[in-house]
Amino acid sequence: MIKSLSGIIAYTVTPFRNDKVDFDVLYALIDQLISTGVDAIAALGSAGECAYLDDDEWAEVAEKTINYVDGRLPVIVGISELTTKKAVARAVLANQLGADVIMVAPFSYYPLSESEIYDHYYAISGAVSMPIMVYNNPTTCGVDMSAEFMLSMVSNIEQISMIKESSGKIERMHQIYSLSAGQVPFFNGCNSIALEALNAGAAGWCTAAPCLLGHLPKKLLNAVRHEQTELARTLFYHQLPLLDFIVKEGLATSVKAGLSIKGIAAGDPRRPLKPLDEQKTLQLSLLLEAYR
Repeated sequence: MIKSLSGIIAYTVTPFRNDKVDFDVLYALIDQLISTGVDAIAALGSAGECAYLDDDEWAEVAEKTINYVDGRLPVIVGISELTTKKAVARAVLANQLGADVIMVAPFSYYPLSESEIYDHYYAISGAVSMPIMVYNNPTTCGVDMSAEFMLSMVSNIEQISMIKESSGKIERMHQIYSLSAGQVPFFNGCNSIALEALNAGAAGWCTAAPCLLGHLPKKLLNAVRHEQTELARTLFYHQLPLLDFIVKEGLATSVKAGLSIKGIAAGDPRRPLKPLDEQKTLQLSLLLEAYR
């Protein structure tokens, strides 16, 4: 199943109630996402506030997500740690818990050289027996990996087999496709270029958008796959206002606000993040009206 991983990888938020993880709401969200036809569930990404969870919370979210999905779809667990030691520890735990893939971003405080990044991934690979997705997200991580470098890790580090590209540079995706002769799966992580990325050969789209848009992201992907060009364009531009909004206002903040508008009490993001103000909540509510 993992060798052919593709399609819509849906990211969950981490719901809170009284500043504790609300697993009943998380389970309801997972069921909702699966009902929309997504192809995999991803936990502990930026939308899931991975950076704001303590170790016990992180482990519990990973474990309960994997157990609740229960093989219905592949589960991807995100790992974004400053130190190699902690990244390895979380990778080992995700492996033990039964995650299907780990998505690893080289989060940095000091600028990292390619040699340092390579050794970081190499250490993680040596500690697990599961596929690793290289995650390039320069805005969040402070590291921008070239297509050549990421593909060198795919070639030389045993467990690495796929790439999530979130730089927003469509030319980077063309380079990955061209340099690998289309043999290395890469996934789009930038909502605003989803249509371009899928047309450029992306194996799928990693996004929290299905939390609010339901089946529409999968419809877009299917239209591209069936070469329905006009339908794909129409579907993309229909979704774009909301896609732009949730990125601009922050995924955890805006997706949680949208879920609340839709009747799912996912709580507020964890401080220092703040919930949407009244004006932006109204703006989001009006946007969501277009998708009812």
